[in-house]
Amino acid sequence: MKKAEVKKGKKKNVLKEYWPLYLMMLPALLYLLINNYIPMAGMVIAFKKLNFAKGIWASPWAGLKNFKFLFASKDAWIITRNTLLYNVAFILVNMVVGIAIAILITEVRNTKLKKIYQSAILLPFLMSMVILSYIVYALLSAENGLVNNSILPLFHIDPIQWYQKPKYWPAVLIIANCWKGIGYGCLIYIASLIGIDPSFYEAARLDGASKWQEITKITLPSLVPTIITLLLLSIGRIFYSDFGLFYQVPMNSGVLFPTTNVIDTYVYRALIEQGNISMSSAAGVYQSLVGFCVVMLSNWIVRRVDKDQALF
Repeated sequence: MKKAEVKKGKKKNVLKEYWPLYLMMLPALLYLLINNYIPMAGMVIAFKKLNFAKGIWASPWAGLKNFKFLFASKDAWIITRNTLLYNVAFILVNMVVGIAIAILITEVRNTKLKKIYQSAILLPFLMSMVILSYIVYALLSAENGLVNNSILPLFHIDPIQWYQKPKYWPAVLIIANCWKGIGYGCLIYIASLIGIDPSFYEAARLDGASKWQEITKITLPSLVPTIITLLLLSIGRIFYSDFGLFYQVPMNSGVLFPTTNVIDTYVYRALIEQGNISMSSAAGVYQSLVGFCVVMLSNWIVRRVDKDQALF
């Protein structure tokens, strides 16, 4: 009895001592509850034939029929392939380039220049996808684009109809995504690099290590926890795609659909044509479930390799 009373007393003391922190946490918890958890009840739409007159709960059940349109279509393989391959390329390219730029910025000794570089690398991340689409158009426009009018003539190459040639767009989208999205991950890598003990580098220099050896033996191993965390978070959305990137940047050109059509754009176009919200909801549930399974599997693999590096 005494032990139970002591535990209750400790809990009360903790609540009294940290109540300001709990009070500060309350708005964020309410936001998560209202914005993230309560709407999850709407997942039932994916299993119903939604009738707006009857409402969500009174609408008839449809079972798994709403999921069929993703797999019964002739484009099912194309959109699934595009979604997966693009996300794998985005993860790898952004990770490699982000780490490289983070290392380069941390090597800058001038504090003012370092702040300028950090701001410059983050600026595209804050930019609207519509603006990015017009920047890409300014570069690739057949008539007035910078590439066709200024760059290709230097190499004696004829102008290219970029928005009519699907084969070029995997590279265009990967570069555009890297340019826009690299700043966020880069700043996280910079924060991790700042936290590395400088005495490690001093000891390495005393032992005669080169700059490349410092990077490979100290910097990269120290970044492993951050890399794994960002990698697992990215893998969780491997079946999602940036709708703006795949819809706005190619200017919704039908000729480019074989290389720019992904699950999100396909669902959007199906929704516009058919107006079936239940089908689009089913696609969202499918993406979430697959992403959850992939994260759990990836985390299990990480735990098998190194338990301390796993998320949970």
